[in-house]
Amino acid sequence: MDDNGSILREVLAWARSGRKAALATVVSTWGSSPRAAGSRLAVDEFGHFIGSVSGGCVEGEVLANAAEVMETGKPTLLEFGVSDGKAWSVGLACGGAIKIFVEKIADPSAFESIVRNLDRGEETAAAVDLDSGERVLLDSASLDGLYFDKASRRALFTARARGLESLTETPGRKFFVEFWRPPLRLIIVGAVHIAQALAPIAAAAGYQVILVDPRSAFATPERFAGVELHREWPEDFFQSLRIDARCALVALTHEPRIDDPAVVAALRSPAFYIGALGSRGSAEKRRARLRAQGFGESALARIHGPIGLSIGAASPPEIAIAIAAEMTAVLRLEHASSWGSAAE
Repeated sequence: MDDNGSILREVLAWARSGRKAALATVVSTWGSSPRAAGSRLAVDEFGHFIGSVSGGCVEGEVLANAAEVMETGKPTLLEFGVSDGKAWSVGLACGGAIKIFVEKIADPSAFESIVRNLDRGEETAAAVDLDSGERVLLDSASLDGLYFDKASRRALFTARARGLESLTETPGRKFFVEFWRPPLRLIIVGAVHIAQALAPIAAAAGYQVILVDPRSAFATPERFAGVELHREWPEDFFQSLRIDARCALVALTHEPRIDDPAVVAALRSPAFYIGALGSRGSAEKRRARLRAQGFGESALARIHGPIGLSIGAASPPEIAIAIAAEMTAVLRLEHASSWGSAAE
């Protein structure tokens, strides 16, 4: 999976070393285009590049245009589609269309606040003027430096609230609303059968998967190939790991001595999802134990338990699917609602 944070850091390192560098970003797609909006490719003056904007279809054209952008400093918006004869030769003949914005990294300091936020585990939203290349951070209070009528401001904040990269057009101007986010992380507590099914599902969805279980007989590389394993008690493990807003935590042991300290650590963090395995009766007992530790009802409401969407799941793989689906729903739907009022 692409990591836009790593791509940004690499292209900034090139620029700071004195090399000319450019960043290409997918800003709009239609039909069966191979990469989503927000996909990125970085290139330097020697032709070294990382990332992808088309899965190989139009990279050659993008690199050629990026060389010109690095020389002139003028950003460009490239368009490929079924009506473009060139698109057939580069692989978009299946009915897709794609727009790619290419900009020179002339001032690395313009991205410093984005990198700082990534280092803190925080996301950054920005509006990029596709004519000038001006990039202005979006927040719930202002659109400093950009002047919009009410309808345009509403369109930008609606895009911000949805949490999806999108092309926003106003009279005479085009803007791309972009998001720079830390990698998603899933912390699984309990090396159980459900965890064996959930880990690869989450990894395929772009999560860095971390598994915590003090029981060394369960948490083995043979059972969890490629997963970061920590054979520690949660109260010790969470002393050294910072849970941020891009983290989900699921507690699966059904053993309070292991699950409860992990849930407590998550409740004291901005984790976007907290789930705990168990029946409704077990969930109520858990809430009672946490109330005794001083947690109020608003905090307890953050815990998804019984865990997972109600899809009739029975086997460990089905339960894992239900958990992954619920995590996705919270991430993509509920988590974005906090910005909804800004669109008004």
